[in-house]
Amino acid sequence: MHHILKSYFQERTQINEERLAFLSSYFKEIKVNKHEFLLREGEVCKFNYFVISGCLRLYHVNKEGLENTRYIAFEGKFGTSFTSLITGQPSIEYIQSLEKSTVLSISKKDFFFLVENEPAVNIIYRNILESAYITTQKRIYDFQGVDSLQRLKWLLEQQPNVFNRLSNKIIASYLGVTPYTLSRLKNNL
Repeated sequence: MHHILKSYFQERTQINEERLAFLSSYFKEIKVNKHEFLLREGEVCKFNYFVISGCLRLYHVNKEGLENTRYIAFEGKFGTSFTSLITGQPSIEYIQSLEKSTVLSISKKDFFFLVENEPAVNIIYRNILESAYITTQKRIYDFQGVDSLQRLKWLLEQQPNVFNRLSNKIIASYLGVTPYTLSRLKNNL
């Protein structure tokens, strides 16, 4: 098992080396090129991904053609279209690599088998869902009542290296502002 995923499990669970070795057989390493898609809108999500290096972006394109970034998964994070993965319905979002990346992939079947049969994976799954819910709720409520500059400061607190790794276009789509507005805001930091 890759040391980053191993550390991820060990920091969050009481899993032993034997169980980690068992889990490793379910994860497959994938090399992903910059801008390559792991999922496109309309496809059914069949995998959960763990980022070893690089970065994945989950986003939706609205009716006006504007991209709305929902989540950015840097190293040491899981990223997938959980709604599609869970329901088996076509995804309304894309998963795209923003950098040349290495990810560990686990199939839906294997992931949910482990959720049901491996306590450490069940804990991880629950933590992912709880964290996603809390982050989404905070983002909704914080973004509704907070101006654009405060949203930018929030993002910098959460992901301090975001400007070194992502384009203004991607950051703006995550914050819900135009790239022009983002450039203006950066001057006010």
